[in-house]
Amino acid sequence: MTIQTIISKAVKRLKLEGKLLTPDFYAEAFCKEAQKANMQVEDCQHIDKFNAMLNKDLQKELKKYNIKTMHEFVRLLISKLNRTNPTQCSNLLESQTLLTKRVLQVITVLHNKEAGELAQKTLELIEHGAQPEQLDQFRQRWVNFLTTYDDAFLQKLKEYGDVDTRDLQKTIENLHLECVGAQENQSVDLQKISKLLIASFVPSIASSVNDTIAALSEKIQKNPELLEHESVENEIRSAISLRIALDKETVKEMVESIDGVLDKLSLRLIDMIESSDNSNAEIQKIKLELESYTEESTVNFALAHKKLFTIAVALEKNTHLLSKDLQGHSEEVKALSKKVRTLEKELEEAKQESKEDFLTKLYNKRALDEFLTMKEAEYKRYGHNFVIVMFDIDFFKKVNDTYGHEAGDAVLAAFAKILKKESRTVDIVGRFGGEEFLALLSETDLEGGVTFAQKVRKHVEKTRFVYKGKRIKVTVSAGVAQRSDHISLDATINSADEYLYKAKKEGRNRVEYKK
Repeated sequence: MTIQTIISKAVKRLKLEGKLLTPDFYAEAFCKEAQKANMQVEDCQHIDKFNAMLNKDLQKELKKYNIKTMHEFVRLLISKLNRTNPTQCSNLLESQTLLTKRVLQVITVLHNKEAGELAQKTLELIEHGAQPEQLDQFRQRWVNFLTTYDDAFLQKLKEYGDVDTRDLQKTIENLHLECVGAQENQSVDLQKISKLLIASFVPSIASSVNDTIAALSEKIQKNPELLEHESVENEIRSAISLRIALDKETVKEMVESIDGVLDKLSLRLIDMIESSDNSNAEIQKIKLELESYTEESTVNFALAHKKLFTIAVALEKNTHLLSKDLQGHSEEVKALSKKVRTLEKELEEAKQESKEDFLTKLYNKRALDEFLTMKEAEYKRYGHNFVIVMFDIDFFKKVNDTYGHEAGDAVLAAFAKILKKESRTVDIVGRFGGEEFLALLSETDLEGGVTFAQKVRKHVEKTRFVYKGKRIKVTVSAGVAQRSDHISLDATINSADEYLYKAKKEGRNRVEYKK
């Protein structure tokens, strides 16, 4: 095994143990991996060298305390030296403790929430007589804070004055607040904005505007000041979703219309090629049929029919050449058709993957947002009720910390299978983020949603989750809300999330809902 391999394993060990890549932690991990690989590295032999210089009593004491690292070795020697003058050591320790408390008290009044909370917790720890292990843990938390602290947010104030990252008070005093007031006082032409907004409501393909969209457009046009009201926001969102739905429906009708023409055209061409004797006459019939399709079609799709008619004219001029060519290359045509079908399948799979969570194989948050928007539009237009169930795996962080992130991923994948199995074909389930999942139940009331959530919860509770021979205790909590009980989609999602929080707060492994 090479030194480079040991270095890689040492870095991996630090990641698995959740430690930062500091010199002390890295040296400790490197020596452990070197010892594990039976490789003698001079930098890892310092303790043995120094140990040989000590007298036998100190050597026995080192062995008794199982000293493994230079950090532990130095701390032991310092404690031995401090004990040579107990009074001085005690006074020094008391002074250092008081100094630490004062510094922490100063930090609590500074303008940083995270640092203030950490300082307060550290003060409480010192007041209650902390153990060395606890102090080491908090020392590491302070190292983490210092390493990850980012004051780039102050740069947002640059447009209002000079920013001094070392002196927050001076930065505030240098701000030109009159600029802020000037921006706030700038007038907004609501009349112009309302015209643009109403123009965006109109479907780009559909030939008519839905009554809901027309009513909202008229209301905004008469009173543009309504744009400043929060209550109009949801109406605008629903109108835009409805506009998109109308466009999609029109496109669907157009595609179905042209598909019918193409299917008939394809069948007639195949018949023509097989007979091959009266091809010109057959093409003439196709032309006449295309003309009739243009007249009979209920969709304003004359331009597409005209293009197909032009194709038929071109086919008429090259009938004999086309027949001969197709007959001579029928196998090539079949191969190309097969390739097209394969490419279409791959394209469909790629589309599905873009909406699929890579770990659980359920819908990802982007896909869930699209489905929620569609269901909201259906509710607004047709009154179709739906239920949202939010799930969260209990103590998931503990699973990661105890068994590792790979075990956590295995638990998420297993729960996703249970969720998929318990849901109906019409239900939509996906990973909302982290260990949180969302189920969108169509045409379902609150009682049905609670029944579904309880089935999933009981299934999880009875399932044996095993990873590398170790059984992992897993439970799940859920919050349920139905759309008809709330004023908006966002309110429904927030309600389900609040009930989920209530379920976790009141003991976990339970389902909460409006009772």
